[in-house]
Amino acid sequence: MTTLFLIFMGIVVLLCIWLNNISSRIGIPTLLAFIVLGMLFGNNGLVPLHFDNYDIAREICTVALIFIMFYGGFGTKWDAARPIVREAVVLASLGVALTAGLTGLFCHYALKWGWAESFLMGSVISSTDAASVFSILRSKKLGLRNNTAPLLEMESGSNDPCSYMLTAMMLGIINGTASGAGIAWMLFAQIAFGLACGFGIARLATLALERVRIKGDGYDSLFILATAVLAYAIPDLIGGNGYLSVYIVGIILGNSEFPGKKAQVNFFDGVTGLMQVLIFFLLGLLAKPAMLHKAVLPAMAIFLFMLLVARPVAVSSILLPFGRHPLRQQALISFVGLRGAASIVFAIMAVSGSAMLEHDLFNIVFCIVLISISLQGSLIPQVSRRLKMIDVRDNVMKTFNDYSEGSEMQFGSIDIAKGSNWDGKRVRELGLPRNVLIALVIRDGERITAHGDTVVRSGDTAVLVTKTFDDTSTFLLERTVKDGGKLDGHAICEFKGEGLVILIRRGEKEIIPHGDTVMRAGDRIVILKSK
Repeated sequence: MTTLFLIFMGIVVLLCIWLNNISSRIGIPTLLAFIVLGMLFGNNGLVPLHFDNYDIAREICTVALIFIMFYGGFGTKWDAARPIVREAVVLASLGVALTAGLTGLFCHYALKWGWAESFLMGSVISSTDAASVFSILRSKKLGLRNNTAPLLEMESGSNDPCSYMLTAMMLGIINGTASGAGIAWMLFAQIAFGLACGFGIARLATLALERVRIKGDGYDSLFILATAVLAYAIPDLIGGNGYLSVYIVGIILGNSEFPGKKAQVNFFDGVTGLMQVLIFFLLGLLAKPAMLHKAVLPAMAIFLFMLLVARPVAVSSILLPFGRHPLRQQALISFVGLRGAASIVFAIMAVSGSAMLEHDLFNIVFCIVLISISLQGSLIPQVSRRLKMIDVRDNVMKTFNDYSEGSEMQFGSIDIAKGSNWDGKRVRELGLPRNVLIALVIRDGERITAHGDTVVRSGDTAVLVTKTFDDTSTFLLERTVKDGGKLDGHAICEFKGEGLVILIRRGEKEIIPHGDTVMRAGDRIVILKSK
């Protein structure tokens, strides 16, 4: 049974990767493809799994949302977000409450739902989804005017904690476990403990990264992963908002300097992508196509009200007082409020946390998310152009920590041999290309900052700086020279294999080869190849 399950999971992951590659070609958002894939394996799909355990799904999605929230902060570049942080914070708190309240009123008066269940629906779908928005902006390379991209990123990355608080509060009211004093304490504890734990854990983690050298490849990633888990679990244990805490830890760590930081951004980018796949696949898995026809009409009504009324009113009422956000920008921010992973998690939490719901909340949320991603997501580029909000000179990647202004620089070193062309010459006389700079000269252990009149001597090590070459079509292979093989005893110039030998590892020694360098048995040669 375990083997079959592993085979199934491997096939699902491979299908998700394949869908990710083809989704942009056929013009549909990637996350929509994952929902469809989940439906194919759902209770009434082509390969039915008969999975309808909302409690297990809630636990899985809670863990997945931890990493999505963490990366929402970790990938945010604070320098880009600083100018709009006030607007983003108010949108992520008051804006979410306004959206939830207006949507709740619509459900009660237009759809004739009960008060508590109406505001529960508003709370569940009140937050926007950062991953959905930026998967589209990144794939389409949309640069937006007037700091719109960092405002969208910070608002959508930080508004889930407020939606979570509202959902928990409404569930307490529906289940009869909440009182006025209890709700007041819950709101205080959620915010106060969430903030305190977030800043405290972030401080301890940054001190550890600065002062403790973590040995072993990949263990620094495990350290940060464990930090993210604790950032959620500790405040949640004492009644605080774990999602708020984990977002704060993410944004502080993401904007701190520590060794291997860019690798961590790439690592958590992959982890978050996997968590997104998991949540949307589970959404498709739990959906009941036979009941969707009953959910479509209320879902469409709620979606249109949020798109045309609730979200625009919330955005405009908050941004207008700041006086620096034109109506076109407000309209785009309103339109880009996609519903996604958090809404799914909170819908599962609502269904598993209450047995007193009169309406099919989960399938209604399923339809809303489906419509939002497919319709809104597909139209974001066109709406941005119609509103004249695209800035061709800007790069949306500047709002992320894995973006570097200009090309990254790479260090290299050259040992100066006696009698070589560089021996005894000044740096300005070496005829270096414009994109190569000698930064240091190491002489007898002393580090000398190089200038144009610095003389390079034999025995020196010259440290060069140049632009990094990053190309996914170029890669390295390593082979071992076999005793008596066709490479043993032959010079590099006789190498007939594909690619270029750029390094020879001989025991503990590394040799940069030349045409007359002879390869020996036991040598490990590193070959540069291009597709």
